[in-house]
Amino acid sequence: MTASATTDLHLAIAHHLLFLSLAGVLAFEIGAVRSNMNRDDILRVARVDIWYGILAGAIVLIGFSRAIFAAKGWAYYSVNLFFWAKLSAFALVGLLSIMPTVEFIRWRKAVSGNLTFSPAPHAIRNVRRVLFAEALLFALIPAFAAAMARGYGSLSP
Repeated sequence: MTASATTDLHLAIAHHLLFLSLAGVLAFEIGAVRSNMNRDDILRVARVDIWYGILAGAIVLIGFSRAIFAAKGWAYYSVNLFFWAKLSAFALVGLLSIMPTVEFIRWRKAVSGNLTFSPAPHAIRNVRRVLFAEALLFALIPAFAAAMARGYGSLSP
């Protein structure tokens, strides 16, 4: 196995493991945000949400490293519509994730000043809606990746 093939393999493994970890964090958040959240639940979801951002950042770093330095190279990815669709879906998930993160920070601050604080039902509903929207868009990412990996969407001759 050549150094290039080994690098490609390692980057692919890291990229996929990070993606699956991010899916796990999103699933945790969907399950943890519920109407009867107590202080411990709020603090837990706020802590886990930090990992959401860390994992997303790592995915971007590894993903672009993979696109630039791995076997297929930037020339392959830069002219592929499914690559850009995948990045767009990931970016939209990231933008949607801002609202829950802001709410988790608010809730964490509120619970530190008031031990009996509980998020308002409408706030929980809104966060859950956004988390489910994230999950729906997130599900498109592997579909776009699979199409891209098989050469679909290529604009090059």
